[in-house]
Amino acid sequence: MILLGLTGSIGMGKSTTSTMFADLGAVVWNADEAVHRLYGAGGAAVQPIDAAFPGVVIDGAVDRTRLAQALGRDDTAFRRLEAIVHPLVAHGRMQDLAQAEARGVRLAVLDIPLLFETGGEATMDAVVVVTADPEIQRQRVLARPGMTVERFEAILERQTPDVEKRRRADFLVDTGRGLDAARAQVEAIVETVLSPDWAGRRASLSPEAEPRH
Repeated sequence: MILLGLTGSIGMGKSTTSTMFADLGAVVWNADEAVHRLYGAGGAAVQPIDAAFPGVVIDGAVDRTRLAQALGRDDTAFRRLEAIVHPLVAHGRMQDLAQAEARGVRLAVLDIPLLFETGGEATMDAVVVVTADPEIQRQRVLARPGMTVERFEAILERQTPDVEKRRRADFLVDTGRGLDAARAQVEAIVETVLSPDWAGRRASLSPEAEPRH
């Protein structure tokens, strides 16, 4: 099974792009949705987060607003949260991908906002970066309910800059050129990675690896 890492900074159109991959038959695994489940009532992250950040759990679930307030812009607090959440997310991802492969799925797209920040690109066959002009990005993000310039800038500080993501990408999808253009780029990527003679990152790193199906 081919694994495509899908990433991009806030406001670049990653969710729209992941839907395009799904429309072409790919299984999409979404890191944000996985975290949402972990934070929900009965989620595996609720108890350890409650212990690490008292007062952020309400009615058995993590309150994201309270958690954001507890984190502030404290890098130490973010690292503590990541140490709790990342292993749980990784475990769930492995289980979901194993089930998809058992069903005979050929292409899985892993929608991971912090792919480069967590070193996740090393486990992918290729990385797709969703991008757009910075001004388009800014307009999209600031149009979101409750978003402020300060919060937008704080989010950007924690993300690898777009120019760096583009440099490290295997494929780019530019959503600033319109949906039709983006869809054509996604179709070209799927055609490329599913071609019999295509070899991704994992194949080049492990010459003796078993052939993918």
